[in-house]
Amino acid sequence: MGGIMPDGTFVIVGAGLTGAKAAETLREEGFAGRIVLIGEEIERPYERPPLSKGFLLGAEPRDKAHVHDAEWYGEHDVELRLGVAVDALDAAAHVVRLAGGERIGYDRALLATGAAPRRLDVPGARLQGIHYLRTMADAAALKQALVHGGRRVVVAGAGWIGLETAAAARAHGNEVTVIEPEPVPLHRSVGPEIGGMFADLHRDNGVDLRLEQGVAGFWGAGQVSAAVTSGGAEVPADVVIVGIGVRPNTGLAEGAGLEVSDGILVDRSLRTSDADVFAAGDVANAYNPLLGRRIRVEHWANALNGGPAAARAMLGREVVYDRVPYFFSDQFDLGMEMSGVASPGEYDEVVYRGDRGSGEFVAFWLSGGRVVAGMNVNVWDVTGDVQELIRSGRPVDAARLADPGVPLADLR
Repeated sequence: MGGIMPDGTFVIVGAGLTGAKAAETLREEGFAGRIVLIGEEIERPYERPPLSKGFLLGAEPRDKAHVHDAEWYGEHDVELRLGVAVDALDAAAHVVRLAGGERIGYDRALLATGAAPRRLDVPGARLQGIHYLRTMADAAALKQALVHGGRRVVVAGAGWIGLETAAAARAHGNEVTVIEPEPVPLHRSVGPEIGGMFADLHRDNGVDLRLEQGVAGFWGAGQVSAAVTSGGAEVPADVVIVGIGVRPNTGLAEGAGLEVSDGILVDRSLRTSDADVFAAGDVANAYNPLLGRRIRVEHWANALNGGPAAARAMLGREVVYDRVPYFFSDQFDLGMEMSGVASPGEYDEVVYRGDRGSGEFVAFWLSGGRVVAGMNVNVWDVTGDVQELIRSGRPVDAARLADPGVPLADLR
């Protein structure tokens, strides 16, 4: 493991939020060497949440999603290579090879290659009108399909992307049916209790939820006209949105001989099994000392914070990346922020502060009397306190936790 590195060449593979914030941090921390930021898309680095929220709804312009102005890269001497794929990383030679054969040597490299949508492998899956949402181009095409309203939209998958795009489709005046194999939306993310609340939210806003069934195929003559459920029902569809999760883009790491298992394995400093290669963002399966285990986090905050943490580690700074996982979502009139991990099996009790029926409350997931996750729904400025409760790891009194009269800061 090397010491402080003031110059040299740093290559960042992946020009998304993680990569752009890493480049920004390198300059802020005084790195004077060469920075090469390489991305497969032709769009300069942007944040992804607007793709299923503000941009898709038509509430935010395209440019608002960009991490930096176009001029920023040149002004900070960051070589931004867009529309370029990296074919290989040779860790022994400290070289990345671009499509077309160009080779760039590096002293340290960051893999911020993100993830790709899981594809449905069913009959008719290649018909026109079936959309996946990952890139700005994907979002622009989907927005064009939804914006005029009056379409029959089928959403495969009731995870975060599925629900957010369903809400956007309804906001544009479309009929929406969501098909999901689990008993409630978001079952694997928040469990049945809060998942049931999201089911009610969508039904109250006119979404037809088809739960405990999957998509078995699609019909259509070139253009999709219907989705077929695993129960044999045919659901008319002019537009289909598939949101069934993502896979980390680990091919480059695997080819380089780095350790990979559900993402690129990195330590608490985001360093891979090779001392001069780091990984951050959706692709990194990182050891989190706070949780005491590995976790791969696919959310915006992990990209926002993981890029700078990796940059400091690349420079030789002492880095411990132990942030509480954080996520936010806006659907219809519900806005929420979630901290921690609340998957089934991670908790044994859910405690509510405030009235769930009012649409303004905070939910806490407890395990052994300790808060492991919290979600504030239409309640603001409490995320810091919620995260401190999770960080403290101390048992809390459930009755006091549920009492809005007791300040959360008093429970830490």
